[in-house]
Amino acid sequence: MRLFLVVLLMFIFAETSGQTYEVGLFAGGANNIGDVGRSNFILPSGPAFGGIFKWNKSKRYAWRGSVVYGEFTADDAKSDISSRQQRNYKMDNNVLEVSAGLEFNFVEYNLHQLGPAFTPYLYTGITYFRYGYHYFNAGQLQDIEQKDGAFAIPMTVGAKLRLSQFFILGAEIGARYTFTDNLDASNPSGSNYKNFRFGNIFSDDWYVFSGITLTYTFGRKPCQDCFD
Repeated sequence: MRLFLVVLLMFIFAETSGQTYEVGLFAGGANNIGDVGRSNFILPSGPAFGGIFKWNKSKRYAWRGSVVYGEFTADDAKSDISSRQQRNYKMDNNVLEVSAGLEFNFVEYNLHQLGPAFTPYLYTGITYFRYGYHYFNAGQLQDIEQKDGAFAIPMTVGAKLRLSQFFILGAEIGARYTFTDNLDASNPSGSNYKNFRFGNIFSDDWYVFSGITLTYTFGRKPCQDCFD
C-alpha cells in the first residue's frame, strides 16, 4: 500500500504532456476475501465486467476512471480451513463500483510511436462501491433487500500491449481494500444485529477483480517534443 501512495504523490505533480485518450471494456472475474468461504487471494467465483476510460498525460502515467460490476460466492464448503468447512456457511453478493485514480507505467509507453508498445503498470486511487447488505441467522443467509455503500482503496497490477494504432489489450489483477467488514455478511452494523456477528470483526473485507481490458485510443497527437 505504501508503494502505491508513493507513486501517486510522485506523479500527481509531474509535468504533463500528450492528449491521448482511451475508452474500452473490462471483462473477467470477481472474488472476495473475508470471514466466509475460501481465503485465496485470486480465485474468481463469479463474473465481472465494466467500462474504463484513460487520459494519457505522458509516457509514464495516465488518469483513469472505471465503472465495474462483479458477482461472487463465498462458500465455506470449498474452504481449506476446517472450522469453516464445519460451519458450512454460503452467501452470494455483488458489487458495483466507481473508481478514479492514477495509472503508472513502469517503462515509457508511447502511443504515438510506430511499432509495438508494452509495459507493466500499477493503478491506485479511490473507489466507492455498493453491495448487498446481508446477515446470517441460524446458518441461513438473510437477504433484507437492502444496499449499503463503502469506500475502498484499489491496488492493481497489470500489463498492456498495443495491438495496433487504435487498440490496446491489457490484463490486470486489482485488489480492493474496503472500509466495511460486512461484504461477507459477517459483521452487520446496528444494535439489532450484534448477535449475528462472527469472525474477525477488527479486519475489513477485500474483493478482487481479475481480467482483461480492451481499449480504443483517440485524441490529438501531441507536439513532437511531448513524447520525446
